[in-house]
Amino acid sequence: MKFLTIHICLFAGLLTLASCGDSNTEQVQDSKVAEEKAPEPKSVFPFYKDIEIRPGLNFEVVSWGKGADSVGGFLILMSDTLKNRYRSFSDERETVITDAWNLDLDTDGDPEIYVQVRGDHNVADLNVYEYSNGSFNKIRFPGLSSSLKKQHAGNDRFMIKAGDLFRTFSVKNPDDTTGKAAGTKTMQYRLRGNTFSTAEVEQ
Repeated sequence: MKFLTIHICLFAGLLTLASCGDSNTEQVQDSKVAEEKAPEPKSVFPFYKDIEIRPGLNFEVVSWGKGADSVGGFLILMSDTLKNRYRSFSDERETVITDAWNLDLDTDGDPEIYVQVRGDHNVADLNVYEYSNGSFNKIRFPGLSSSLKKQHAGNDRFMIKAGDLFRTFSVKNPDDTTGKAAGTKTMQYRLRGNTFSTAEVEQ
């Protein structure tokens, strides 16, 4: 009888340990599932792009801001590792940055950083900064004329062809109340002496 009691106690103890082990395993599995389903934290940088001009010379464009997407600031960071030189430029923004690229439109040997943005009424625009003699110089990019604004119907697209800068967008008839696009227009931009000129390209 004594031995039977001991065996029963041992068996009960083993069952208790097994049930605890199963419980711990379930807790570990639940924890792993929770980790897998945990959402990734939202980046504080809505836009980031690294633009390499040549090996060792890079420009990084970074935007930041919490709250409304179209409110915040942005940075242009220059890194010249060959000359051990680093510069930065910062500004505020009331637009959404959608792209950035390099183009020496005036062929003077100084890189220009083009920051493409989307503003009110889904109208695209460019912020242009030339890096020359160790500093950033902002170049005013011409907006649409008042007559073109009335015709503008969105779908802006900037393109570089054969070293020239073009912009296409849909147009509508100002007298048409439906707002449907009636075609497209293309503008060509040239840069001389840090001043842009525009011309409409005939379709």
